Amino acid sequence: QVPLVESGGGLVQAGGSLRLSCAASRSIFNVAVVRWYRQAPGKQRELVATSTSGGSTSYTDSVKGRFTISRDNAKNTVYLQMNSLKPEDTAVYYCNADGSGWNSWGQGTQVTVSS
Repeated sequence: QVPLVESGGGLVQAGGSLRLSCAASRSIFNVAVVRWYRQAPGKQRELVATSTSGGSTSYTDSVKGRFTISRDNAKNTVYLQMNSLKPEDTAVYYCNADGSGWNSWGQGTQVTVSS
């Protein structure tokens, strides 16, 4: 496993934007499926966005058109650009990388959207 480190969370007003980053210490994202999850207080962890090594992306319905997952393999970093944020987007966001025979999680980063 390779530790993942998320950053970029914070407090933002509704309608604002944040960009989350997920960094790895070595090159793994080019051979992994990368996913962003979130978990709000009292709720189950939810899959938000997926990016495959082949370049395909997918999103949960509630964030389509607002969130964008992307990767910079040269920087060993995956991003989640979040626009038009809503209070219901408030959660701890986690990065996950799923490779052949291994799986890594980050520690999470808090996103709080005020109304």
